[in-house]
Amino acid sequence: MLDTLMLSRIQFAANISFHILFPTITIAMCWFLVFFKVRFDMTGNPVWMRAYRFWVKIFALSFALGVVSGITMSFQFGTNWPGFMEKVGNIAGPLLGYEVLTAFFLEATFLGIMLFGIKRVPPKVHTLACIVVAIGTTLSAFWILSLNSWMQTPTGFEMRDGVAYPTDWFAVIFNPSFPYRLAHMLLASGLTASFMIIGVSCYRLLKGDDKQAPKLTLKVAVIVAAILSPLQAFVGDLHGLNTLEHQPQKIAAMEGVWQTEKGAPLLLFAIPDEENRTNHFEIGIPNMASFILTHELDGEIKGLDEFKGEHPPVKPVFFGFRIMVGLGLLMIAISWFATYTLKKRGQLPTWLMRILVGLTFSGWLATLAGWYVTEIGRQPYLVSGVLKVSDAATQIAPANVGFSLALYLTTYAILLVAYLHTVFLMARRAVEIEEFDMSEKPIKQLPSKGDNAYV
Repeated sequence: MLDTLMLSRIQFAANISFHILFPTITIAMCWFLVFFKVRFDMTGNPVWMRAYRFWVKIFALSFALGVVSGITMSFQFGTNWPGFMEKVGNIAGPLLGYEVLTAFFLEATFLGIMLFGIKRVPPKVHTLACIVVAIGTTLSAFWILSLNSWMQTPTGFEMRDGVAYPTDWFAVIFNPSFPYRLAHMLLASGLTASFMIIGVSCYRLLKGDDKQAPKLTLKVAVIVAAILSPLQAFVGDLHGLNTLEHQPQKIAAMEGVWQTEKGAPLLLFAIPDEENRTNHFEIGIPNMASFILTHELDGEIKGLDEFKGEHPPVKPVFFGFRIMVGLGLLMIAISWFATYTLKKRGQLPTWLMRILVGLTFSGWLATLAGWYVTEIGRQPYLVSGVLKVSDAATQIAPANVGFSLALYLTTYAILLVAYLHTVFLMARRAVEIEEFDMSEKPIKQLPSKGDNAYV
């Protein structure tokens, strides 16, 4: 039977895995909505308003699930991980408080105007509300990632009687890994939202929706994905170099390097064997891991044997990293190909749209894989070098944790199925909706009958 520590870890992993799905959509989705709304204000083209009206509903649904799951997740600091707040609450508490005060209240206040005020306030006020909500979602990510990054690379504090006290808030917030982690997460959100818009737009087109709105949103999202995907690879490389400097044991697990070596190969595939501290069935490119991480063919990478008892479990980090990278490369390839096809032909072939529908939530998979690499890669520490996971866990009976875990998993499974069903139900119903709502506002310029906003 699993003990309290493992059950608590599984429960928190389940909660954060479910919760993170929705901020990865809403952070970037809100900026898409700002773009749609500003384009409508500038041109008066009702296609932009139709795009806004469809996607704001999905944004609202995603936002609601993100808020609810975030609240339940925060409860676990007290129920499952009391040692966390006891030891580092002087730092974690204020950062979480800043997230609530400066971001959540900002989002919640203007979200009402954004969702329900489109016909009740002047257009400029409504657009301003959209921008403020978008800023709020980004600020929310700023504070949460600042705390998470501090847990990975803690700075700006001192220990007094076993408790962490901040000595430099600037160093706490802008800790060594924070800029890379923030940029990486914001780009991940951009790609997640882009591929969701691409997939749902293709789904509508495949269902016979010949209106301009899904064609226009498809084009916008494909171009955004084509720009962000290589940029994400570049930021990921910088993040890797930062991790090599501050968390070499995590890099060793990601690359499956057991003994310190120069000219380490890039393992495309292997099966790590932690018991025998070796890899089986290795397929690699000689010297390439060293070249990528140190920019030298014979660069040295520290092996896991230098961190015995202080390094993470290897398999989940090793495979999680390859899933993330593989999906990232797929996103680059397919977004570039789709962009080229749109430019060349003005529309996508049916077979490609079907593939893109299948990739609607590929951003979720890549984000989860990357998140697991980040969080499991910090083990056995909750706060690197300061607080071990085992020292922060609750001592309540395993049965109590197991019962709440079962309830969480059941609830999240139902909510996730309902969310996916609702998104595609909304897409199918959008096929039957009229292209334009002429009551929105006076139209500055209506597209001519032959005008195709898709091309």
